[in-house]
Amino acid sequence: MNREDSVQHFLDLIKKSRRGKFKIYIGMIAGVGKSYRMLQEAHELLDNGVDIQIGYIETHGRAGTEALLEGLPIIPRRKIFYKGKELEEMDMEGIIRIHPEIVIVDELAHTNVEGSLNEKRWQDVMTLLEEGINVISAVNIQHIESINEEVQAITRIEMKERIPDSVLQEADEVVNIDLTAEELINRLKSGKIYKPDKIQRALHNFFKTENILQLRELALKEVALRVEKKVQDEIPANTGTGLRHEKFMACISSREKNPKRIIRKVARLATRYNTSFIALYVQTPRESVERINLASQRHLINHFKLVTELGGEVVQVQSKDIWGSIIDVCGKKQISTVCMGTPRVHFPEVIYGALKYRFFLKHLAQANVDLIILA
Repeated sequence: MNREDSVQHFLDLIKKSRRGKFKIYIGMIAGVGKSYRMLQEAHELLDNGVDIQIGYIETHGRAGTEALLEGLPIIPRRKIFYKGKELEEMDMEGIIRIHPEIVIVDELAHTNVEGSLNEKRWQDVMTLLEEGINVISAVNIQHIESINEEVQAITRIEMKERIPDSVLQEADEVVNIDLTAEELINRLKSGKIYKPDKIQRALHNFFKTENILQLRELALKEVALRVEKKVQDEIPANTGTGLRHEKFMACISSREKNPKRIIRKVARLATRYNTSFIALYVQTPRESVERINLASQRHLINHFKLVTELGGEVVQVQSKDIWGSIIDVCGKKQISTVCMGTPRVHFPEVIYGALKYRFFLKHLAQANVDLIILA
């Protein structure tokens, strides 16, 4: 790294350290209590002497949510005249000028009025974070870009306002606000979500029990995914400490007598642990395309096809060092368990092969990776 790159790297580190922290509340549907929970948290922080202010909150006329606004410092909204109408938007300049320690910003997927500093509110949040202001925000699962089509398939409604998944990746903390379908429907019927004239229409459309259950599953999976990624990013893999996340690897070769059995066994293990698996094929020089026979090639193609049909990932590596390649892929793919058939060592290389195998076992043990030998 030259001097200019070194200086820039240091400046980037300083900038990152000054960046605000970002917390997102995710809900499966409107009315689960995201805004209510943010305001509860605001009161708790205020009581502990934290400078927290409301940048934007949407109460939707809900009495319980509006009651929680009492006593909280609110940064007035900015009034904008657009197409002959007076509209209100979050006052970005005001928030940056006041520079609270934490600001509440609701409706993350909102599209700002034309002429605002940014087109989208999630872009406003990114700006505030860069200014060193900590942000607490909220979004419903149907507004996340990557699962928009799944939501549309469930609800038959296309969500126009969406946030890119990269916004969630920027979050330091993601919290799911969860309710059972029965609890949510009871809230709707009692008028805690919509006004009386909208309740029956909601019950027959978006708030159907089957919709709620599927959206709830999506929300739980999304938050679990974000937590898992955070663990992978912040906790070194295979340290031997903390929660272990299972991930299986099947080792196959063109010379394996019954690789399909190994693949199916590993797929079953992955299903049991609700995790993923990969199949590793190390192509040695003796198995190069020029030297391997057509029958073996066809078998390998069928094995790879079986892996993908069972939901696995095929990884191919060209190397003469099979044991070393397995160790290397275990580290890169964060494998917890290796599954293979009985190792085959030819008599002329039995001593060298045994030493390599001991080396292999030692490295797996050091990396906290289990080995299963399948008959």
